[in-house]
Amino acid sequence: MPLILAEITGFYPALSYSIAWVGSSLIFYLTLFSPFRYLSHDLPLQYQIMRPIILIQLIFAGFMCCTSIFYFTDHFDSESLSNIAKCQRLALLAHAAIVTGMILLTKPLPIIKYKLISSEGLLYKLCIICYVISSILNYAPALIQFKHSLLFISITSSAYLLIKGMINCLPIPLIFGGISFGLNILNSTLTGYKESIIINVLLLGFLAFPYYKKTILTLAIPCIYLLMYALPTFTSVIRAQSWLSGKPKELARQEAYQTFFDENKEDLINTTNKEFLTNRLSEIGMFTQYVKQVPNQHPYYGLEILTNSLLALIPRAFWEEKPDTEKVAMERVYVLNVANRLSNVSAKTRPVVDGYLSGGAFGVFIVMLTYGLTTQWLCNTAEKLFGGYQLGCIIMFNSIFQQLWRGNTFEFLLNNILYGYVLMLIIFWTMRITKLLNPITDEDYTY
Repeated sequence: MPLILAEITGFYPALSYSIAWVGSSLIFYLTLFSPFRYLSHDLPLQYQIMRPIILIQLIFAGFMCCTSIFYFTDHFDSESLSNIAKCQRLALLAHAAIVTGMILLTKPLPIIKYKLISSEGLLYKLCIICYVISSILNYAPALIQFKHSLLFISITSSAYLLIKGMINCLPIPLIFGGISFGLNILNSTLTGYKESIIINVLLLGFLAFPYYKKTILTLAIPCIYLLMYALPTFTSVIRAQSWLSGKPKELARQEAYQTFFDENKEDLINTTNKEFLTNRLSEIGMFTQYVKQVPNQHPYYGLEILTNSLLALIPRAFWEEKPDTEKVAMERVYVLNVANRLSNVSAKTRPVVDGYLSGGAFGVFIVMLTYGLTTQWLCNTAEKLFGGYQLGCIIMFNSIFQQLWRGNTFEFLLNNILYGYVLMLIIFWTMRITKLLNPITDEDYTY
């Protein structure tokens, strides 16, 4: 209904945008808090917060639909307002489609086929073994697609141990998890990427929420404000000093810290923060550039993007002349003049944009419905194979398929899904062979 109202009022862009923006809030309410919500019944809402309908919807739709308000207010009087409203309507359509896909495959009681025989020490082993293997894979380029998924398993395991130690006042998991996760946070500050820091903060917040609900809700706004104030300038300084000037990462990080204690840098911080909120936090600015050119100046891509994505799945070991996936993904960015070929930027499209470029509003609906179905199916499979929510959803699904939190360009997203699924099966069979997982029989079957 909000989408229909937003379309009807399309001749009044500001009103149309506002209806579409509020429409996403209505979807959040209907799917998470209303009497009509459709969630699994095995756990209370706060204890299944890591499932796709909650975590991925909040992150994906939150960034895709809600953060555009800053760009909208900054361009309220511009000529592009009608395109901004159109993009927001497409974002609302995508939001509705993705949650529809998730709900269609949500089970009232998730099916579990295997049970953990012993969970003692399992998270420690996962944390250490996955980290070691991910480090070794740096020297095996043919298997590099498994590296980040294994590293995310290690990170999530350490964060889970940290929270477990805090809840139960257990010193060993608290110390081990705290040191491991703390080192990861410290390392993420050297990357120059905001997303790696934000993901770690979100992961810890979502894991802690069921047990420290009031504390997390109280700290949420101050933490978000602090991140939004500090990260844009912090990462821009690191990029300038480390990437461009070639300084050591530790020195670049130290200079980034000192920026916030320099009174002369206040204008720089404010300018950087405004640029981030209005143009970088939301990708609606780039979306409007695609909408402006497709299909008026460039025809829809049809199945071309999907075909490129399927070809990207072929290992380079079997196809030495395989085109560079990054260059293939960036080509449409250059062709549509969203970025200059001479600029040193990576402005790859997200699933909603790829859906639109492939087939307009219909393409957005089909792509995001499939996205929701695929996401929920992967979560169901992980829970079925790994004994339920804790190991299956929290650790395996949200680590191996972490790219699904925000999505990525088709060429990389399909690669992550396919090889992530292969990795999940490898871990499953390893745990079966080592007798950590056994099939549930008729006598001991539980939901």
